[in-house]
Amino acid sequence: MNLEFNIPNMVDLKKSYDEDGYNHIPELFSSADMDILNKEFNRYIKDCVPKMKDQEVYYVDKSNKDTLMQMQKLEEYDNFFHELFFNSKIKELAANALGEDVTPRAMEYFNKPPGKSNPTPPHQDGYYFNLDNDKAVTGWLALEDVDDENGCIHYVKGSHKHEYRPHGRSEILGFSQGVTDFGTEEDKKNTVKFEGKAGMFLMHDAKTIHFASSNKSSVRSRRAFGFVYHGVSAKHDEEKGKAYQKKLHDELKEKKII
Repeated sequence: MNLEFNIPNMVDLKKSYDEDGYNHIPELFSSADMDILNKEFNRYIKDCVPKMKDQEVYYVDKSNKDTLMQMQKLEEYDNFFHELFFNSKIKELAANALGEDVTPRAMEYFNKPPGKSNPTPPHQDGYYFNLDNDKAVTGWLALEDVDDENGCIHYVKGSHKHEYRPHGRSEILGFSQGVTDFGTEEDKKNTVKFEGKAGMFLMHDAKTIHFASSNKSSVRSRRAFGFVYHGVSAKHDEEKGKAYQKKLHDELKEKKII
């Protein structure tokens, strides 16, 4: 894989992760390397998406392929993205954050198509993960410039230090649960937004509250990759996870979203 990773000092990254609940690398990849990644992804859409399962590909409007919104398990369909997920420095960043070796769980794609997207509700990823501890991270790589207009990510700084907040049913595709008591003065005071160029990388703790607005642009998308890693000490409840995914899949199919 001919990509150059621009990684700050690992000790400093670990310190900020433990304190804030996330890492922020403004330019993990140069513009030249982002051109390579986006070219490979365009190839993936052409060659691999037709082979993917219904429950792994979500559209805002299934009849309109331009509204591709979310995909799961990219690493299972293409060697380039398998290598990026399993054998690159992104995995090292996850291990550094958690302080232990990690197991790659799923590589994902998220998009907010112009004029067709929903906000991402405040939530904590660990609420979905069905783990016996909270040793998990999600990495997020911007494939294009992100800002308030097209829906940049917001983190609640330090929220990973507290217990899970109550979650309730959300009608937002791909984010079936959201924090129900979000919006306290502490939430507002500690919210930090991350605008940046293509190549910006974020990595957050399973308990870090995060959210994003809808894409308010009529012409710009907001495309990104997600990288989910679990610490080797974390045990996953496979049956509970499968039951949750089946229930979600059945609901989405009934609504003709997948």
